[in-house]
Amino acid sequence: MSRTRLLTSDDWPEAEVRAAVLAGELVAVGACWASPAEPQTPALRAAAAAWALRDARLIASTRTAAWVWGAVSRAPAPLEACVPLRVRVHVDGALRVREVVITDEDVVVLGGLRVTTPLRTVVDLLRSPGDRPGGFDPSDAAAVVGLLAIGAVSVDAVAGSLARLGTIPMARQAERRLRAVLDAAGHSVGPR
Repeated sequence: MSRTRLLTSDDWPEAEVRAAVLAGELVAVGACWASPAEPQTPALRAAAAAWALRDARLIASTRTAAWVWGAVSRAPAPLEACVPLRVRVHVDGALRVREVVITDEDVVVLGGLRVTTPLRTVVDLLRSPGDRPGGFDPSDAAAVVGLLAIGAVSVDAVAGSLARLGTIPMARQAERRLRAVLDAAGHSVGPR
């Protein structure tokens, strides 16, 4: 995917971009812009995230990956990424980075960006400690629902992946969160 379908603040002065947005000639795609006629595909969103993330060692994850996959309508602020264990990157406040155990099977490349697969994304969202003690962040829950709703991943695949985690931290809580999300959506999975 060529980045030429996206405009960035590297391409045009921000005042010109804002004028084009007000005129309806451009729409936001994360921190970039594109023609309103441009399909908002995962590859286009990934290219926009890649421009913002810039470091090839970063892997778009959690809510950023959910946005790339099309499960939520807006990119999170700050963007969220992960890196493999012992990889050190310098980031600013516009990015939240976690160091994780991750395999090649957990990652795909879209639009020049490494992104966690939909399955890994859902599992990470369900296991996320969140910003509230004991609570499941509503934005994380919405991203899980979105990934399930668009068919990016199946409930059975998620339940199976969580069951295989064993005693890894947050695994049981992730199973409870999945049941709660499914109950709220009118679905169920496995024994309670």
